Amino acid sequence: MWNPLDSITVRTFLILIGGTMLSGALVFTLAGTERKNLESHLRTHHAAERIEQAIQLLDSAPQASRQAIAQVYANYGLRVDLAPTVGVVGQAPDSEITQELRQQLGSDRPIEIVDQENKDCPAFTGPHPEDKPHCISVFTALKDGTRIKLDVARHDHPPPPFRGNFMRDLITFMAGLAVFAWIVALMTTRPLRQLARAANALGSNLKHPPLAETPGPREVREASIAFNRMQASIQSYIQERTFMLSAIAHDLQTPLTRLRLRLEKVSDPALRTALVADLTVTQSLVREGLDYAHTITTDEPFELVDIDSLTEALCNDAIDAGSEITFDGTSNTTIWGSPLALRRCISNLMDNAVKYGQFAHVSVQKSAGKALISVIDGGEGIPAHDLEKVFQPFHRLEDSRSRESGGTGLGLTIARIIAERHQGRIILKNMGVAELGLVAVLELPLAPSN
Repeated sequence: MWNPLDSITVRTFLILIGGTMLSGALVFTLAGTERKNLESHLRTHHAAERIEQAIQLLDSAPQASRQAIAQVYANYGLRVDLAPTVGVVGQAPDSEITQELRQQLGSDRPIEIVDQENKDCPAFTGPHPEDKPHCISVFTALKDGTRIKLDVARHDHPPPPFRGNFMRDLITFMAGLAVFAWIVALMTTRPLRQLARAANALGSNLKHPPLAETPGPREVREASIAFNRMQASIQSYIQERTFMLSAIAHDLQTPLTRLRLRLEKVSDPALRTALVADLTVTQSLVREGLDYAHTITTDEPFELVDIDSLTEALCNDAIDAGSEITFDGTSNTTIWGSPLALRRCISNLMDNAVKYGQFAHVSVQKSAGKALISVIDGGEGIPAHDLEKVFQPFHRLEDSRSRESGGTGLGLTIARIIAERHQGRIILKNMGVAELGLVAVLELPLAPSN
């Protein structure tokens, strides 16, 4: 099951998006708090200015005109009581308005301020009427000693959280942020993807070109240099080992040929037959060792190959040689590969089936953009825990891969190397059906023309 969180690109993207959204939410919260504090300060300053202006106007007006001035202010949310006789019950307001009024009116003027919510408060005349009347009651005295009370309506309606096109702008911002975060995630993980592709390519082709050490972050350059050094070391090691194997196998052929000629002079027929059989096995091992070295080191050119014709021709050749092989099925496809290498690969699978399963049934079909060549034998199959081990060089099963059967343990190894060089694979499965043993399926990608 595909898990998107397995991708470092997706994780980087989510971290960028999540971190930015968290930072944005924090900034939005702090900005909203600061905005509320600023609006509260401005309302307090505005209320203090209105009270100061009213008191200064009443100070300068004749006593006969003060009632008329009070009636005018009543129309604008400020009620002036020129003969206060009853106090009000409320809470002490914030110290900010008290300090501002004392600073503007003078510290020698008596000032008492009460913050209250009741029906006696003047109604707020702004765009958002309050559910509960809220006002500040200021008790003070004019310069001539007249006691007055001023009730100033306050607006405490919270501002709407979203105004105008806020949601549209937020969605646009988030979409742009997502695109930007995805681009950054791709740029950040691109060196890792290149390294992974190079490692996969190295696994199927030791001669794959090294990574380009392009300018970039220091860590990426160091990783590319280290990977190229590792690739060069592996190539050198494989080349030295392969050359040694090839040289040993090649040099053994001459003495083995002389030995075979001398064995023909052995007078005892039974002994001669046994010695010749052992020598034949040894020569077969030498030949397969050469084939193995040739498969690893040779880089044969690729061309379009008709897989149906190639497989059918191999089956006909094997039938002419006396092998019990049947063939059916067509895929009507071509693949991009080396004809000689593919012949060696399919032949090894067929020889393996005939050698250990008495017969081989070969079929070709097309499935999911791949050509499938299946080889079924009539043997006893292979234990499940050994299905992967048989691909190891010189690995033989005790019961079926014995010296008497002529096996060397390199046939499947060579076949897998060729398959992987063609971007394919070989799958071994037990049929689990009477009279049928093992099925080897060679999967090869189709050529682009298909």
